[in-house]
Amino acid sequence: MSSIPALVAFLDAISLPVMTAIFVAALVSSVAGFAFSAIAGALLLHILDEPVRAVQIMMICSAGGQAFMVWSLRHEIEWRELPRFLVGAAAGLPIGLYLLLDADPRLYEKGLGAFLVLYGLFQLLHKPTHLRTQHPALDGVAGFLGGITGGMAAFPGAPVTIWCGLKGWSKERQRGLYQPFILIVQLIALAVLAWGVVPSRMPASVDVASFAYLPAMLLGTFLGLGLFRRLTDRQFGKVINVFLIAAGIALMA
Repeated sequence: MSSIPALVAFLDAISLPVMTAIFVAALVSSVAGFAFSAIAGALLLHILDEPVRAVQIMMICSAGGQAFMVWSLRHEIEWRELPRFLVGAAAGLPIGLYLLLDADPRLYEKGLGAFLVLYGLFQLLHKPTHLRTQHPALDGVAGFLGGITGGMAAFPGAPVTIWCGLKGWSKERQRGLYQPFILIVQLIALAVLAWGVVPSRMPASVDVASFAYLPAMLLGTFLGLGLFRRLTDRQFGKVINVFLIAAGIALMA
């Protein structure tokens, strides 16, 4: 019988507006495969008065959504190219975490946001740019930059997404590279923060009710992936640039 009050308390802790916000953010962001935190954050911070709880919900849902997308796109994963990006990310992630913990985040987040907005606008207003010269070492550089932005702004996908687009790859091949990249870098960053670097700066416990929002995340992600598969490569390129602009604006806000 003691489990009944606990169940009631668990259900009371679930917020319908938060559930709706998670669903909408998952639906929209999964079309491109990134920017969930930017969209969800803009919604949740107006709904919840507890920033730490909002971040916990976003972290749990983001990891669940990314895992679902990686599984759904498992046949498109670029296993040969992915390690080069991850090696670069391993070198860049400590720098990003240092900037997150020991520097003023407003300066570099606004700078990154401005770059994303300008790049997205340029690509939308001009014919898509594809690079003819592509060296494998540049994959590592893109991963390195992704490690930095992943550590400092929880946005590891920005440089890698841009680089995959410049390669002129199909939408499936792009998602098959940056989707697992984002998931792996996010999980490593969370593990380092939780157990390795700064345990005193992390919340003492995780709100179990945060996991109740995963179904909304997964449903939104499932529907968003359906929309993604209906896009042409050209339409997908435009969607990517719109999302880069939106994420840039969120970082500058």
